[in-house]
Amino acid sequence: MSTNSINGATDRESLTIPLLANSTSQVAIVGASVCPIESLDYEIAENDFFKQDWRTCGKIQIFQYLFMKWLLCFLIGIIVSLIGFFNNLAVENIAGIKFVVTSNMMLLNRYGMAFLVFSVSNLVLTLFASIVTAFVAPAAAGSGIPEVKAYLNGVDAPGILSLRTLVVKIIGSISAVSSSLLVGKAGPMVHTGACIASLLGQGGSKKYRLTGRWLRFFKNDRDRRDLVTCGSAAGIAAAFRAPVGGVLFALEEMASWWRSALLWRAFFTTAVVAIVLRALIDLCLSGKCGLFGTGGLIMFDVYSANITYHLIDVPPVLLLGVVGGILGSLYNFLLDKVLRIYNLINEKGIVYRIFLACSISIFTSSLLFGLPWLASCQPCPADASEACPTIGRSGNYKKFQCQPGHYNDLASLIFNTNDDAIRNLFSRDTDAEFQYSSILIFFITCFFLSIFSYGIVAPAGLFVPVIVTGASYGRFVGMVVSSKSSLNHGLYAVLGAASFLGGSMRMTVSLCVIILELTNNLLLLPLIMLVLLVSKTVADAFNGNIYDLIMKAKGFPYLETHAEPYMRQLTVTDVVTGPLQLFHGIEKVGDIVHVLQTTRHNGFPVIDEPPLSESPVLYGLILRAHLIELLKKKVFSSTPVPIGPDAFEQFLASDFAKRGSGNGGKIEDIEISEEEMEMFLDLHPFTNTSPYTVVETMSLAKARVLFREVGLRHLLVIPKVTSRSPVVGILTRHDFMPEHILGLHPFLVRSRWKRLRIRLPQLFKIF
Repeated sequence: MSTNSINGATDRESLTIPLLANSTSQVAIVGASVCPIESLDYEIAENDFFKQDWRTCGKIQIFQYLFMKWLLCFLIGIIVSLIGFFNNLAVENIAGIKFVVTSNMMLLNRYGMAFLVFSVSNLVLTLFASIVTAFVAPAAAGSGIPEVKAYLNGVDAPGILSLRTLVVKIIGSISAVSSSLLVGKAGPMVHTGACIASLLGQGGSKKYRLTGRWLRFFKNDRDRRDLVTCGSAAGIAAAFRAPVGGVLFALEEMASWWRSALLWRAFFTTAVVAIVLRALIDLCLSGKCGLFGTGGLIMFDVYSANITYHLIDVPPVLLLGVVGGILGSLYNFLLDKVLRIYNLINEKGIVYRIFLACSISIFTSSLLFGLPWLASCQPCPADASEACPTIGRSGNYKKFQCQPGHYNDLASLIFNTNDDAIRNLFSRDTDAEFQYSSILIFFITCFFLSIFSYGIVAPAGLFVPVIVTGASYGRFVGMVVSSKSSLNHGLYAVLGAASFLGGSMRMTVSLCVIILELTNNLLLLPLIMLVLLVSKTVADAFNGNIYDLIMKAKGFPYLETHAEPYMRQLTVTDVVTGPLQLFHGIEKVGDIVHVLQTTRHNGFPVIDEPPLSESPVLYGLILRAHLIELLKKKVFSSTPVPIGPDAFEQFLASDFAKRGSGNGGKIEDIEISEEEMEMFLDLHPFTNTSPYTVVETMSLAKARVLFREVGLRHLLVIPKVTSRSPVVGILTRHDFMPEHILGLHPFLVRSRWKRLRIRLPQLFKIF
């Protein structure tokens, strides 16, 4: 067995590594803390007990199994939509009260008291979010999308989808977004949906006694993975009221495995979300949602009129895409560097994490309150579509410090929630509303504040900040080229948001549909498609998408869809390391206990030797969790003989079901006497007799494709010559990581640089 395996023996000191982990270690940064990680196993262990269990299932049990999949998808849709609505309701009302009180102070010319109310309320909200995250559930910090994406790729970590993380994610996100930090709630909603799906899939939470036998139908990682995929789709659907966009987001960005049955269930889940949100928003239209108003849930349906554009409008749109790609790659680069700096601060302890969050809050409040003073007051337009100046929480014409009949255009963007700022930027028939300087200041402020705000110990998303930043940049470009273009400034803001999203997140189809569902106008489709394609192509020349960079910085061993070219030069034996731990079909209990106590491996080859077979043969693979369950039941015999069929009666199918995240059994908890140590245990009925195997001469690239596409945790390497040992070694996720491979074969690093030097001049010629 590979001692370097992600499931292998872990040096105790490695759990306290202060720097960012890399994908060759057994730890990663989950949320805001360093945690041990392990692989998920999407392969079904087809042992004799599993086959017997399925043979006993009748048509009713099979119908219940299929019915529960759809029922849980329905429940996920209901719960996620209710939470999404509650989040928006809470944010709009908490932030609304803060802005109303501050505005009232401004009307009375009590500017010092207004700043004190604004900054202290923001600080209290940030402090609450950071404290509850740091002390209760550090895994809830950040967006959550990188963690969920890694989970769907096959990487698990304790607490990532727990009930505690779910609760903190909800209340922490409400507090952080309400505190005027430039963070979003879309990412946390994806994490929230994944947590709900995971908890339902594993039958609730036994720790908090929130469970039921009727929920415990899904006994393996594969079924739970599908539910988490549906949950992530529901999260985006609830955040943006974009059901189709949510499905495409899960397909394009989140899921590493996809099939038509999963597509149907994900679509059903997001359809439930859309229907429930529509019903709840109708409730708000009657005025029963307080300051939530009637806009609700980020629906910017501001382009109901026909849109006409001509060939002369294409060059500015292409310019938007090119600049958006450059800005998006720069944004990713700076965010990656800031996260690394923040990690050096966060590793010093909880007090430093909370202090960092509070410092960012104070700096943000000072900036947001001070910058509008730099903008000159503008007279209210005579044909304004709403009251000018705006008195209260939201609106296009904020009075701030201006005299009656005038408004502060920069305050109209800054002194609002992110949703209202986007709505103001997207609004049509407002081409004369904003000054060049105000839009430029707002763009620079959003660009850097969103970078500095993301890494704090609080739930924080990137989607909405990127939309705000891109919309301001797009509006500025629209103002510059307005004399030579027939498109209004609001449309340029929409295209700018699309270009910046494409440049940062590198998605195309899902972002296109999400933006269309946000703006509620299909006529934007050609321009949005063009700007997304251009921005993604330009940005890909510089670095990866933002979530991949964050996953790499956090140390998640994520397997990309493509194999590195140098992997075709290697065979699987070039990366297999030893020593290999084997079990015989009938093994001594003491030997099993010794191996489990001295290693952290999660899978062991089982071989048969004479007299059970004519020659040494590979019988299969047995999992660590199954060995621990067998030791608990103590199905031992005094002599090395096979056990009878009646042994199955001592077990239930739930005994071998996958436990919740991080809740596996431990060998240290089992008490075995000296007499039992000398007894024997027959492993045959509980060994997976059909594990995936590759011959030792297979290229590493082909083995990696098989490993990722099937979703394996262990891949056995068998010899080409049968006269040798039946097993050469085991490949795990760690063995396919570039850092591990290049560490074993340093000459590949030099060859990569050589190829890069040859290709760079060719690349520059293309551009």
